[in-house]
Amino acid sequence: MATTCLPGRRRALALMGGSLVLMAGMSAMPWATSLAYAADAAKGRAVPMLAALEWNVIADKARGQRIDFHAWGGSEATNAYLRAQAEIAAREHGIEVRHVKIADTAESVSTLLAEKAAGRSDGSIDVIWINGENFRALKQAELVWGPFVERLPNSEYLLEEIGARDFGLATEGMEAPWGRAQLIFMYDSALLESPPRSMQALLDVAKANPGRVTYPQPPSFHGTTFLKQALLELMPVEQRELLAAPVVDDAQFASLTAPLWNYLDALHPLMWAQGERQPAGAEEQMKLLAQRSVWIALTFVPQEVANARQEGRLPPTIEPYIHDGGTLGNVHYLAIPASAPHKAAALVWVNQLMSAEAQAAKEDPSRWGDETVLDVTRLPAAQRAAFDALPELAGGMSPEALGTPLSEPHPSWTDVLEAEWARRYRN
Repeated sequence: MATTCLPGRRRALALMGGSLVLMAGMSAMPWATSLAYAADAAKGRAVPMLAALEWNVIADKARGQRIDFHAWGGSEATNAYLRAQAEIAAREHGIEVRHVKIADTAESVSTLLAEKAAGRSDGSIDVIWINGENFRALKQAELVWGPFVERLPNSEYLLEEIGARDFGLATEGMEAPWGRAQLIFMYDSALLESPPRSMQALLDVAKANPGRVTYPQPPSFHGTTFLKQALLELMPVEQRELLAAPVVDDAQFASLTAPLWNYLDALHPLMWAQGERQPAGAEEQMKLLAQRSVWIALTFVPQEVANARQEGRLPPTIEPYIHDGGTLGNVHYLAIPASAPHKAAALVWVNQLMSAEAQAAKEDPSRWGDETVLDVTRLPAAQRAAFDALPELAGGMSPEALGTPLSEPHPSWTDVLEAEWARRYRN
């Protein structure tokens, strides 16, 4: 059963000045009024009176609501996991969750921006799977609701070192950590004696085996991640700290990214389809790998190879690896748009996905294989046992093998990298 309230605690959510106050025995204001005061508090406006919302009041208000959850739909393992969680939400919380499958989160961001421009206060999105530049775009447009994370009962067990910043941008409690991921490469061990553990080694494989290397086309998430990984590896290590800050100007961008474009100029003619076509995303690249059209692919899920081998989506000769200098890693989040029409159900859904039960199922390599955002060592014994019982599958990546992930550049680098890549390489 998904946890909805911490043991032994009656939690009242007092939203005043954006802070959380735990209170007992207070009656709640009308729901719509309370949410309005919460939004005012989040924006720093004066709150005329205390708005106290107990979690059980939120849960009661959520019953019977249907929410639209916008989340990437490019992975069957992810889709199956969300279907199972939606069934739990319906059974235990009386919430209908509709997974709106999107190819790129930017689509949903565009929808929210268009709805705001049209003056809609009741939008079409209740919860969105988001991070990085898309969160930055919504935050700048004042289209994310909150802060709300500390008001979720299951936030009690979040890892202390995550959640404060997203691609270097302060989250301010407007995104709930949902999972941790890292760039993982995979190769066919029947065709390559050893994996290329650097971008330069990958180019060497392409030179020796024309047509057997490719990467997803930006601005797909995995395609842009490939660009950022290559940029970090190819630039001098002492310059990497410059990527943690916003892009300064065109001259800085041109200077720092010159090694990347030189690298891609050499790689593209050697790629699958001579670089004239590229996979639309990581799933398509994995299919090419399974067909042995290409010999290397990538993912952002550490246990993806284990999951795909078990399900027969990849042959048993496919093995995961990371580059010797490390690979990019980040946290992905759940956000509630300011225009979400069903905020009560949205809060309950997000809280459910942060529960130990849901997080353990998400980390299970036979289901998804995504790393948890919870501090498992602080969980009650019964909940910790679910993590201890997770299977170890062939093709999995241990924490030791993953090492310390590289930090994501500031979100502003994503926009300019994608634009320059399109100018140079989009056919």
